[in-house]
Amino acid sequence: MRVLGVDPGLTRCGVGVVEGAPGRPLRLVAVDVIRTSSQLELGERLLAIESVLEKWIVEHAPDSVAVERVFSQHNVRTVMGTAQASGIAALVAARRGLPVATHTPSEVKAAVSGNGRADKEQVAFMVMRLLRLAGKPTPADASDALALAICQVWRGGAASRLAAAAAKNGARR
Repeated sequence: MRVLGVDPGLTRCGVGVVEGAPGRPLRLVAVDVIRTSSQLELGERLLAIESVLEKWIVEHAPDSVAVERVFSQHNVRTVMGTAQASGIAALVAARRGLPVATHTPSEVKAAVSGNGRADKEQVAFMVMRLLRLAGKPTPADASDALALAICQVWRGGAASRLAAAAAKNGARR
């Protein structure tokens, strides 16, 4: 199973692809951060994110997409940008017939580290260990995207495989 994890954001949107199955070793396929300038208009920023996500889906052919579920923060502007980038990720996946799963930060932390209150450093360390990397993925947006993908592989494996097979079968008709 191959999952594209998306840590949504307008300025920095983490993307990572992980391959694996529950109970089996995981493999890093690709990781990066989509960056957009705050000097650009909102529509241009969203279009840039959409364009890169589209390329990633074509290039890496994920079976599903995992996106961080937007949660309430103190800064409403930050929440809005995160929600808009999250919507773009869901739209790009839906356009390709891919199932989209959302996971809260605490679900992802618990899946990757065993502790739903783990800090970013702990999550990055566990991502490094689980993917057998020489160093921690940086910046945190990249590490978080990989953690989302890992969470989906482990928690949504069977459901995602069934949904992906149904979507592919429907596309063949």
